Amino acid sequence: MMLIEYLQSQPALASGVALVFGLLVGSFLNVVIYRLPVMLERDWRAQAREVLASDADTGPVRGESDAPFNLIVPRSRCPSCGHAIRAHENIPIVSYALQRGRCRACGWRIPLRYPAVELLSGVLSLIAVAHFGVTFTACAALGLTYALVALAFIDLDTQYLPDCITLPLLWAGLAVNLAGTGTFASLRDAVVGAIAGYLSLWSIYWLFKLIARKEGMGYGDFKLMAALGAWMGWSMLPATVLLSSLAGAVVGVTLIVVRGHDRQVPIPFGPFIAAAGWTCLLWGEALNRVYLGAAG
Repeated sequence: MMLIEYLQSQPALASGVALVFGLLVGSFLNVVIYRLPVMLERDWRAQAREVLASDADTGPVRGESDAPFNLIVPRSRCPSCGHAIRAHENIPIVSYALQRGRCRACGWRIPLRYPAVELLSGVLSLIAVAHFGVTFTACAALGLTYALVALAFIDLDTQYLPDCITLPLLWAGLAVNLAGTGTFASLRDAVVGAIAGYLSLWSIYWLFKLIARKEGMGYGDFKLMAALGAWMGWSMLPATVLLSSLAGAVVGVTLIVVRGHDRQVPIPFGPFIAAAGWTCLLWGEALNRVYLGAAG
């Protein structure tokens, strides 16, 4: 309690601690973003073998190791040479800069996205703590922030939003608003928000499918919007849908015009929902005032 009170009296220090903490969490999020889809794919294959294969054919898929693979083991290694990454080589941002973005053992170029995820997590943590202060609300906002970062990058890589993150996130939003007596919204608004969040994109999905005769988004998008409704309440959903749609449209048109992106290749919508949801979490009320004022 004394530490919390001290940080509350030192906003600059609290923001610095949030930045460093966010950088460390960002390093772990890189592991989640890479490994979780692989873990899920292995689990699906194992379940498929149990259903389809004979009793004599239940071993691992050829070329796929049956060694433990989760968020903890095995240790992180260079994908090029297998060099085990040591603790001093895994310091967020610093190690990447000192090693000039290359593996110390083989010189393989480390993707820029790894420090980018760390930096993004750190900056978002700093902003959240600066906005909410050293409070329960800030801690809850940080949890939501890290989940959204992981979901956004997993969707970019795989065009999939894992249920093992979206569904617990929905229940966590309801629990936070219950435990904090309406931390971000009243419990009633949170429940209505979860329902309305799911139905809003579900309705758009089926309307688009009936008109265009093809799918315009995935079911994971519905669940993510439901989770955001559970966190922020139904009143923040219009601004979230509007912001994510505008951002998605701008990025989509830009990719088609500038980079010649194939219109038949879908663009993940999850990152836009995540970015819009995080923005509305912090500044949703101001955005609603602007939106309602413009609408008369």
